[in-house]
Amino acid sequence: MSLILAGMLPLLIIIFLIFFFSFVPIGLWISAIAAGVKVSLMSLVGMRLRRVPPVRIILPFIKAQKGGVETTIDKLEAHFLAGGNVDNVVDALIAATRADIPITFERAAAIDLAGRNVLEAVQMSVNPKVIETPLISAVAKDGIELKVKARVTVRANIDRLVGGAGEATIIARVGEGIVTSVGSSGSHAEVLENPDLISKLVLDKGLDSGTAFEILSIDIADVDVGRNIGARLQMDQADADKNIAQAKAAERRFAAQAREQEMRAATQEMRAKVVEAEAQIPQAIADALRSGNLGVMDYYGMQNILADTHMRESIGGRTPDRDPDRADNERER
Repeated sequence: MSLILAGMLPLLIIIFLIFFFSFVPIGLWISAIAAGVKVSLMSLVGMRLRRVPPVRIILPFIKAQKGGVETTIDKLEAHFLAGGNVDNVVDALIAATRADIPITFERAAAIDLAGRNVLEAVQMSVNPKVIETPLISAVAKDGIELKVKARVTVRANIDRLVGGAGEATIIARVGEGIVTSVGSSGSHAEVLENPDLISKLVLDKGLDSGTAFEILSIDIADVDVGRNIGARLQMDQADADKNIAQAKAAERRFAAQAREQEMRAATQEMRAKVVEAEAQIPQAIADALRSGNLGVMDYYGMQNILADTHMRESIGGRTPDRDPDRADNERER
């Protein structure tokens, strides 16, 4: 039995060593010692137990120590466990130290956890960024449209990176300022002569308030003359007035036609009543003759009067047997 144990002992030692070197990153520990950074094996074992990759902590720690950044392994590990980018934070701290930008590890970690790129923010503090606005359309008081494009030079404000507005807000505010400054100009010629007036008016508004940037300058890159908006609005108003007048004239015309049709209907109704009444005259004369209220001589005297009337009308140029209203209707037809 002892011989068997003695034969298995080397194998057990080999298995233990394999497990030990696979669990404890000895190579990383040796690299830290070679770089002059003190790291204990127990810290590496604790990272393994906490399921933290030691290489993601030790290498940034070595880089921070060599870059002159004061930090600890516990801080780096806590930031990693919180979901932060340890490499990015350390690189940002080294860049800030080289550029003499005051920033602490806690501040850099907070910026990183807020979703901002802290390294890019530090780089932008050293090297300002130029933001180009889209083509902005504005109208001067004389009704002429101007199309303006501006370049905004901004620098990151480290203190306002957490909770500050981004580039979209800067572009929107600059566009609003350009529209306001052009709209307050008396004519488009003033803007074309002095485009720097736009920059001065916009800069005086403090557009970087509440943002993560500091506006250094606003430069007008291009100014183009667009449409005559005032003349176009006057033309549209004239067209609208013309359409309204035409609609009212058509309404009056239709009302007149309706009244004319009503009058024609009333005239025809009256004419029908007259014809009906005239048709009853022979019957009335016959009844009067039968009842003795009208004598035969009286009837012939009435006929003579009618004949005399017809003769006078013929001499006067009027056809006695034609109704003038009926003739007018026939001419209209």
